[in-house]
Amino acid sequence: MVSRFRNSAPEADTVSLEHYAERAGAAWACSYSTSAEYDAALIAERRAAGVYGPRRARRQLFMTLAGVAAGVGTVALLIAAFT
Repeated sequence: MVSRFRNSAPEADTVSLEHYAERAGAAWACSYSTSAEYDAALIAERRAAGVYGPRRARRQLFMTLAGVAAGVGTVALLIAAFT
């Protein structure tokens, strides 16, 4: 009687192990193909939630224009000094 159960058990174990392996693979599956894609989605979600605060486009534009103006002024002074 013991031998009869032992012969059928390996097949059942194999089938159940395959089933559990498929379920475990589905649990580990990720909807993102790369880490860069995951990071981009995470940052977009956090921006939408307001984690990073307001964007400072005007401040950056002002600083860029101030830097360009300082550069142009420096070049104008150098030209005036050597002519």
